[in-house]
Amino acid sequence: MISKINSAAIIGLDAVPIEVEVDIGVGLPNFLIVGLPDKSIDEAKERVRSAIKNSNANFPQRRITVNLAPADLRKEGSSFDLPIAVSLLNSSGQIKVGEKDLFVGELALDGNLRKVSGILPIVLMARELGFKRLFLPWENAKEASIIEEVKIYPIKNLQDLIEGFRGNLSLKEEKKSLIQDFLEESQDNVLEDLDMAYVSGQEHVKRALEIAAAGGHNILMIGPPGTGKTLLAKTFTTILPKMTFDEILEVSKIYSVSGLLEFKNPLLTKRPFRNPHHTASNISLVGGGQWPRPGEISLAHRGVLFLDEFSEFPKAVLEVLRQPLEDGKITISRASGSLSFPSNFILIAASNPCPCGYFGDPIKECSCSPSQIVKYNKKISGPLLDRIDLYVKVPRIKYEKLRKTDGSESSNEIRQRVEKAREVQKERFKNLPAPPIGYAQGVKTNSEMGIKAIKSYCAIDKDSEELLKEALDKLAISARGFHKILKIARTIADLENRENIKRQDIAEALQYRQSS
Repeated sequence: MISKINSAAIIGLDAVPIEVEVDIGVGLPNFLIVGLPDKSIDEAKERVRSAIKNSNANFPQRRITVNLAPADLRKEGSSFDLPIAVSLLNSSGQIKVGEKDLFVGELALDGNLRKVSGILPIVLMARELGFKRLFLPWENAKEASIIEEVKIYPIKNLQDLIEGFRGNLSLKEEKKSLIQDFLEESQDNVLEDLDMAYVSGQEHVKRALEIAAAGGHNILMIGPPGTGKTLLAKTFTTILPKMTFDEILEVSKIYSVSGLLEFKNPLLTKRPFRNPHHTASNISLVGGGQWPRPGEISLAHRGVLFLDEFSEFPKAVLEVLRQPLEDGKITISRASGSLSFPSNFILIAASNPCPCGYFGDPIKECSCSPSQIVKYNKKISGPLLDRIDLYVKVPRIKYEKLRKTDGSESSNEIRQRVEKAREVQKERFKNLPAPPIGYAQGVKTNSEMGIKAIKSYCAIDKDSEELLKEALDKLAISARGFHKILKIARTIADLENRENIKRQDIAEALQYRQSS
């Protein structure tokens, strides 16, 4: 008898339906799995055999063929254990499964179910395709319960599932989680020790970070060791706007596929902050592998990618950032096809001016030779620097400012201005069509504006035109740099609640280009 059970596979960040077919035929006992399975699926034969035997069910001693359809799509992971076992039990007449039921889960040898990754995109697919019930490991139930229209049944072990289908046990549906609860949780995104109020001095750096947060701009901080670059970067997420539900769902899908969602927190409600070490490889940064998975730039989507010791990263690793910084996505190509992952993040880079860190310091003398300084800074190429919007120097802090205990703005105060500027941008861009690149749902910030949007929303008066022309002639700014100046000036004007860009906005925007 042939049995067909519904399951799902993860391709990139999306789930696709998989039909698990089982045929129990005549012949010597054998267990064969076909349909382009990977090693972990091939090893499922022993897990399924032991789980069925240890769940007081009969494992057929006949020729068993399992096909994962469509057969031309590669499958990976242990989430097919449960659908294979259910399909085998259904084919042997031990249980009866509905046509609109969907199964995912890894089996232990004793029949218990273990957590799997990628549940959120699977539930979204189930809702889209009209599946009525989803049976999964109990540890994944909270993550799945945020999606309406699909009944979620958490299963602790295979025996409970078998008894439930036989009518001997009542399978309980998971209670739906309230989205509002997660959104309220995301409002408190300022940690106790990470607040701009606790950062001594560096007011001009805080101003640059406020502009970066308001417009989604990339920023590079340059200064000697111990001046607060890392602390400023870590507090940056506390001045970013709260995530919308669409952004929460978008980012949570990435973390779900990567297996990084926690049991107690099935949604990522705070903006990501990723801080890879400078020894990271280019694959770990942008993603990839034989079975492509999201890298650090995708895990930082809608949040922050902080590259500390920027000049210590290998040049080949830094160069892979050029396309994602420009397009907001990364495309990974393999012989079997291409996958795209979103990577719309704010890059915060921190670097010392030289290997010893004290070049240009007014107190401590630099011990590096000119050739060492040149070699150190050459790791960051011109095209990569051209994709960074703001450059700011972070000087040594004087004693008086270090001892100052009041007067600094808190993260909440700065964030209120940032959110107002973002609201202005949201209203401005609401009628623009979605861009053809990335997963961005339309232009959200000034940094994402294309040429047409820049011409429409970054008009400047005659005085500003003259200042900009003079600066371009003297500073040899590229066309990309020219457009970035206009975007930054637009953000500064938004922070000041000005409809039109003024000369002082252009002047401040140029200041952050000159400091490079």
